[in-house]
Amino acid sequence: MMTDFIPILADGVKWMGYFPKRRLHMSLGWFADALSEEERFATYDNQFASRVAWTPVLSEEEGRVLHVGVSGRTGNADNDALRLRSRPEANLSPYFIDTGSIQASGAQAAGFEAYYRAGSWLYGSEYHWQVVDALNGGDPTFHGGNVVAAWLITGETRGYNPAGGYFNAVSPAKTVFEGGPGAWEAVLNLSYADFNSGSIRGGTLWRLTPMVNWHVSDNLRLEAAYGYSILDRFGLEGATQFFQFRIQTFL
Repeated sequence: MMTDFIPILADGVKWMGYFPKRRLHMSLGWFADALSEEERFATYDNQFASRVAWTPVLSEEEGRVLHVGVSGRTGNADNDALRLRSRPEANLSPYFIDTGSIQASGAQAAGFEAYYRAGSWLYGSEYHWQVVDALNGGDPTFHGGNVVAAWLITGETRGYNPAGGYFNAVSPAKTVFEGGPGAWEAVLNLSYADFNSGSIRGGTLWRLTPMVNWHVSDNLRLEAAYGYSILDRFGLEGATQFFQFRIQTFL
């Protein structure tokens, strides 16, 4: 939920590098909105973004991976205004937390990520902070993140790309189309976001989501999830339950 408001990075240049001996991935990018000024996602005049990921443990023989990373972003706001808002991890829902429009010259963001894979198990967490350069002073700070655990019940090991610093999609040992069960995955995710800072009361929201994924093949996945969330906003606290199902195909 915390990264829901991060805009699409459009017109610009990006450099990505990998240092195999140190298992270190780096990426740097600078982006502007000369071609996308009128698009709704163009909420910044320009941005600089960076990420560094390190893999201190990488053993495909033992199925173990330890991944840690940090990221940063700074940018100048379009028309001296920013608005942070997020849906509760459901695209069809309204925005649950919302700061409203903030008169601001720009913002800086920082994030931390850590993941550990042990065979068919994957554990991970990310947390992010954003400081807004408000024109009226105060510089409000918003933050949030998640923790997740995933288990591939059918025994597969999720692949990892050290050059890019990310985990690959699950590839079934034997797909349904080959007469196998595909790959079954159980996931438990807890996420949190706090959009309150000073006089800005955008609300706080946490959500617990158990999920089952059926990877039918490398190109087809079915997902079923239940979500339970608590929203605290406007001096009120309320719960929402979610029942979600998705079919996803890959070309």
